[in-house]
Amino acid sequence: MTAYEIRLEGQLDPRWSDWFEGFTISNDADGCTTLTGPVIDQAALHGLLRRVGDLGVTLLSVNALTGEEFAQQ
Repeated sequence: MTAYEIRLEGQLDPRWSDWFEGFTISNDADGCTTLTGPVIDQAALHGLLRRVGDLGVTLLSVNALTGEEFAQQ
């Protein structure tokens, strides 16, 4: 399992975390949203990215986190 940080343009309401299967949603001061959480495998990551696409928001970045980086979140 790998943790990811996914940055999106615009701000999502934290209520979307259920739709993003427990990912933590953080609205950043720069007007962007950061989704942070674990993904079981690449197929699950692609499914998550399809959900982002379904929302019609702009994907800014996808970064794999080390265990230490994820623990600091």
